[in-house]
Amino acid sequence: MRAFLCPGETMAKTSETPVAGDVPSPTFRDKLYTSRTLILPDSGRALAVFKAQVTVQATDAEALEYLKAHEEFEPSQE
Repeated sequence: MRAFLCPGETMAKTSETPVAGDVPSPTFRDKLYTSRTLILPDSGRALAVFKAQVTVQATDAEALEYLKAHEEFEPSQE
């Protein structure tokens, strides 16, 4: 395995363009705590609040429903 580039070779670059189907992960601001662990009642899964924010997958219906249903969370404006 080579650890160097030959003349004329270039390194692969990461794409700045989102991949088709790539959905941004929603972030919510916790208005009460800067750090805590949330336990989702139906599945028992844990969500971590860090620096007053919790991020979930856009496809995680249970987490999104939980966060939207409680007044202490609001969608982040980032």
